[in-house]
Amino acid sequence: MEVAEASTLELVDVLSVIAAELAQRSAPDSAAACRELAESVGAATDQLEVALAGLVAVVDRAGEVRQWGYPSTHAWLRHRLGMRDNRAKERLTLARQRDRLTKVTTRWTTGNLSFGYAATIAGAVACLDDHDCQAAETILLDLVDHDCSPAKVAAIGTRIRDIISERDDTESPGDDVGREYERSWIHSTRSLDGGRHINGWLNAEDAAVFDGTLAPLAKPAGPDDHRDLPERTAAALTSVLAGGHKATRVTVICDLDTLTGGTTPARLTDGTPISAEHARRIALNAGVSPLLLGSGHHPLYLGHTVRIATPAQRRVLHTMYPTCAVQGCEIPGTLCEVDHVHGWALGNSPTDIDHLTLCCGWHNRYKHTHPKQITITRDPHNGRYTYQLHPPPHRRTAPTTSRPPPQLQAA
Repeated sequence: MEVAEASTLELVDVLSVIAAELAQRSAPDSAAACRELAESVGAATDQLEVALAGLVAVVDRAGEVRQWGYPSTHAWLRHRLGMRDNRAKERLTLARQRDRLTKVTTRWTTGNLSFGYAATIAGAVACLDDHDCQAAETILLDLVDHDCSPAKVAAIGTRIRDIISERDDTESPGDDVGREYERSWIHSTRSLDGGRHINGWLNAEDAAVFDGTLAPLAKPAGPDDHRDLPERTAAALTSVLAGGHKATRVTVICDLDTLTGGTTPARLTDGTPISAEHARRIALNAGVSPLLLGSGHHPLYLGHTVRIATPAQRRVLHTMYPTCAVQGCEIPGTLCEVDHVHGWALGNSPTDIDHLTLCCGWHNRYKHTHPKQITITRDPHNGRYTYQLHPPPHRRTAPTTSRPPPQLQAA
């Protein structure tokens, strides 16, 4: 194969064949040979990361993953490519910053800069404007040329952000490493354009209040609401701060004995355990209303006479579904919509508790518009539904090359 004349698709096919063959090979007996081979494979892997960043950048800009049922590129990287959260964030940051970091990209592409340094610099400049980004890139690359470690480069990157914050009279991000998580905390940093970066931690009790307040306000406003969940959550928080919200509701699942002085732990709707003492404190502050998981005082089986699930039904579903019913989707159930599993409009799914599930706004619309790309299963033991996504039928899901070209076949 003439490499220069081969298409990107052909190169990826050949690469897949070589990688599959190499993965099945046993390492040589010589430690010296293994060291040299490891260095070569590592350098090649760094350059493959360049190619991956370029592909991810195009996918991210075009919103291609939405056709596959993923609400964001980050979700696609985590579920489809099997990346851990930090790894997915790192790859996405590189993909979005590579066009701004021209010097880094050039050196990375030619093998003169490792993936570790490229990722460190991309993370350091992600919150800087274009002018400060160029200046920071030059400084950080100079550190690389003086054999500073990636950790040292990251530390200098943090210092650069501190200096810029001092220059613009804004707050600098603090170091939250090692902070204890018994108490809730929020760190707010002023950005260069007048906005704010917010990160923090809420303990189980405060998280329950947070979810109970924002969940009803973070739902899509309608079919034309194209905001993603983070955007809707930010709008909901703004509404709360402006006073445009209603009373908070928190669902705590516990035994009556727990409320009357027992020690049996309770749990939140997402499965988070909380101590009996915390459960009683929430009950004292918010009041108690019983939830009967059956017909009881709250009708859970409404047939076709009512389309909208009742608050009692919604609270039952919150206890059953900690997240969206779509496999791999991590949107909390408290932020999801009630979905008629087989379609209320078609007359197949009554508004009964065993025909309902929770589905995030994005996947609820996706299920309606792409019914053939979702398989629905139900667990016979707990009655929970699971939605499994399938790729678009017209899209390529795997390399078409089923075996290596003759010149690449192993002897």
